[in-house]
Amino acid sequence: MRPVCLDLRAVEYLFAKKPMEIKQPAAHLDQMMRQTRAHHVQLSLMADSKANMILTVASLLIPLSIQYLNDPKFKAAAMIMIAFCVLTVVLAAYAAMPKLKLEKNRNDREVRKGFPLNPLFFGSFVQMGYEQYEQVMEELMNDHNRSYQAQVREVYLLGQYLHRKKYFFVRLAYLAFISGAIISSSVYIAQAYL
Repeated sequence: MRPVCLDLRAVEYLFAKKPMEIKQPAAHLDQMMRQTRAHHVQLSLMADSKANMILTVASLLIPLSIQYLNDPKFKAAAMIMIAFCVLTVVLAAYAAMPKLKLEKNRNDREVRKGFPLNPLFFGSFVQMGYEQYEQVMEELMNDHNRSYQAQVREVYLLGQYLHRKKYFFVRLAYLAFISGAIISSSVYIAQAYL
């Protein structure tokens, strides 16, 4: 796939905005940013691990529940369990699935909404031509205030991504699984003993 050159308004917006004012760049700030990024990566791996775990358990329960569909005593509970396991699998798979919008005008639209280009995240710069990306990075690296600002923006956007796209759907997957287990168990108990 050939990279598409972005509208220069995205790049201009990035550098037109007043940068953060870092009074004294130092090693402790670099370490803080590095540690925060590592923490976000670890949280992302944990979300993927949790999504994979619940996806595996729900996927295994589906064929185990299917064998009870022929028994009238278990049929309703098995159908409920299968339905909630399928929902769990879908939610967990969505949580673990990479989410990138590779639309031609995506960054221009984000700029108009106040979300400038993030040159440190590949989802933002993948559509830029190399020369344009090199220019953006050169300007960024030659200004420590903008460099820190880009790092802070990256950490913020990573946190937003984790919150909205990963952990939200992992939580829904777990809730669907727990709800299915409780409802199917309640239906079975109600049919068997009431």
